[in-house]
Amino acid sequence: MSSYVFPIQTAFIIFVIASMFLLVPWLIYGYRKDGFFSWSRFAVSFSFIFFLMAAYCLVTLPLPATRNNCTGPAAKAIYYNLTPLMFINDIMKETPIIGSQPSTWINMIKGRAFLQVLFNVMLLMPLGIYIRYFWQKRAFWKHAFVAGFGLSLFFEVTQLTGLYGYYNCPYRLFDVDDLILNTSGAVIGFFVAPLLLSLFPSRASIQAKSELIVEQNRVYPIPQLLALLIDGIVVVLITNIMSIFTLSNDIQDILNTSTAMVLVLFFIPWIRSGITPGSAVLRFRYIDRQSGTPSLPALLKRFIAIYTPWVLLTLIQLISKYAYPNYQDDVIQPYLIWISLGVSTMYFLVYITLLIHVLVVLFSGGKRSFYFDEAARIRASRK
Repeated sequence: MSSYVFPIQTAFIIFVIASMFLLVPWLIYGYRKDGFFSWSRFAVSFSFIFFLMAAYCLVTLPLPATRNNCTGPAAKAIYYNLTPLMFINDIMKETPIIGSQPSTWINMIKGRAFLQVLFNVMLLMPLGIYIRYFWQKRAFWKHAFVAGFGLSLFFEVTQLTGLYGYYNCPYRLFDVDDLILNTSGAVIGFFVAPLLLSLFPSRASIQAKSELIVEQNRVYPIPQLLALLIDGIVVVLITNIMSIFTLSNDIQDILNTSTAMVLVLFFIPWIRSGITPGSAVLRFRYIDRQSGTPSLPALLKRFIAIYTPWVLLTLIQLISKYAYPNYQDDVIQPYLIWISLGVSTMYFLVYITLLIHVLVVLFSGGKRSFYFDEAARIRASRK
């Protein structure tokens, strides 16, 4: 059992790390596609990623201690079996079955050879379940067959080549029976999938909810925040490009960033009917609440509301950096310490206020708007 626990633990650690990088792109994809966060789609998609990692780790781990693994008995070993259905002989040799003695059947089920067969069948059963989720009709069992065979062949070739030449010799057996059992498992998983998928909302129900959200013209706070995040990334990219052609100092950096913010948060939505780079990715735009159009005054107010906290935080950083010369005078030094403490406190208060505001909006269920949209009387619209 420990031989299975270690690969699964390794796969879980890799999955957690990968999820940190995949979560934001997944949220962007989900809100762009459906308009809302679907827990069922999230669970299916991320569990599929974990399944692939776990399956790969199970067939490749543990790795040999050294790349030069051709010494000793391994140098004369046979690394492939091309005779199909050899697993039947293995089971019969290990635990012979006597029809009149039911205990022999129980011993067979407990035997290593039978459990190995069961493991190979179950290894790719989840693949068939996922394929049934994506292709609902029974006629698509061929997809499960092809995918199961292809993935199993990939695993076997990986083993036969010693991780594609990384190890000097293979360290696992290429077995045609594994191809048969893995592929069979994927097909079996496809046909038993309805028993499990009944616990999840169907893709049709997700699509119906998505269409309702579009009809109601609802844009949740999270996609708005993601759009602002993308806008911020675009601002950073433009700022870095501008810095290549300008002097490198604090004042110039502020001017570059300010120019990029004007371009991304005001000029582009002004000429593109309320669409910023981020809102274009998330498929919505900003419009005036009264007129229903992206008016120039509303877009300008929104930009100023976003720009003001950034300017305030930037000024606080400049003050902290340049306003306090290193005086050695014992009379002046205490005042400088108090001023520095006050500036640091202000910096913290601005950040914590923005954080609390964002959390309140996110957990309001769409009942509250971000302060910059509220100040500009702007709302997000999918139409």
